[in-house]
Amino acid sequence: MGKASSEPVPGIPLTEPAGGVPEPLTTVEEFADCAAALRRGTGPIAVDTERASGFTYSSRAYLIQIKRTGSGLFLLDPIHEPEGLAPVIEAMRGVEWVLHAADQDLPCLRDDGFECDALFDTELAGRLLGAPRVNLAAMTSEYTGYALAKGHGAADWSTRPLPHEWLNYAALDVEVLVDLRDEAHERLEDAGKLEWALEEFEYERTRPDPAPKPDPWRRVSGLSTLRNRRQLARARELWLARDEMAEQRNVAPGRTLPDAAIVNAAAKNPTTEAELTALPVFGGPRMRRSAKRWLGAIQRANALPDSQLPPLHGPRNGVPANNRWSKSNPEAAERLAKVRAALTEISDEVAVPVENLLPTDAVRQLCWDGTARGAAAVDDALAASGARDWQRRLTVTAVADALDAA
Repeated sequence: MGKASSEPVPGIPLTEPAGGVPEPLTTVEEFADCAAALRRGTGPIAVDTERASGFTYSSRAYLIQIKRTGSGLFLLDPIHEPEGLAPVIEAMRGVEWVLHAADQDLPCLRDDGFECDALFDTELAGRLLGAPRVNLAAMTSEYTGYALAKGHGAADWSTRPLPHEWLNYAALDVEVLVDLRDEAHERLEDAGKLEWALEEFEYERTRPDPAPKPDPWRRVSGLSTLRNRRQLARARELWLARDEMAEQRNVAPGRTLPDAAIVNAAAKNPTTEAELTALPVFGGPRMRRSAKRWLGAIQRANALPDSQLPPLHGPRNGVPANNRWSKSNPEAAERLAKVRAALTEISDEVAVPVENLLPTDAVRQLCWDGTARGAAAVDDALAASGARDWQRRLTVTAVADALDAA
């Protein structure tokens, strides 16, 4: 199967929903009316959410967009009356949901009590079809012939009231989403990939949220410039103080205190408020009001006994980064190169990106361990790592042969 053209496909401008931009629903009564309308509708339900990533601590949905044939298009504001969503949640049970990049929307929908019983993910469909661009605007243009008016995806959706142009943008995300689903479904069927897609959708629907990573404070940008454990302890305490403040105020941590300020203070070790506020960022009026909090964090770190200081390197989460393999485990590096070459060949043949042929972490673990030999053992290892049936049918023999060759 050949890969799709990477040339952009122009579309007919879709500047607003056919029925106009609805006002956000905010009351229990409005949610009940929405639920009644959804029950009168037919076919799948297009769903999308808007969050305030980068602005708020919370990753919750600040707007939920829903459209169903025969029901209409609805914008739900879940902030003030979240309990009132219950009739809508119930009306959406047992119906296929159509989302684009469901892994971004399902977690926050679950937080509001929504449960998806059947899923069609148009972004995943695009990946399996070898679409050169799988963002919503590109796929809508190529698959439906409409060009979406875009531009507010990175806005602060916790803003109230929401501007009309933002609501228009949000409504358009579900305006033709079912049309996109129908076209993608037909193309998947024609390409013999529909069963692959259905397996992927079910895996995405039922996949639990990822477990929290150990030592999240170690993700501070620039942390590697700190050279000793005491400096790391200061960075950790500052991170914890920042996280607590950010959660209390529902403000994104980076807007509460930048990473660069944490690293600088951890390295400089100010001992008085005057020394702290002389540092960049900490001297601003807002930061001065919180100077005691930041200085207290530094003092807590300085008071720790050596036995309680964090190690220079955190716990290893899985296998090391690929660029370290050639020195630490050259045999694994060779296995990975062979397996990647085999997967690339399959990717070209079936027009599916390598990262969608097998879970990347599963491939890395398999090559790092180097213990699985033969198709049966490789199949068991990949299945244990979450690889789907269709993925293993396509790849197990080639991966096993590549491991043997290495």
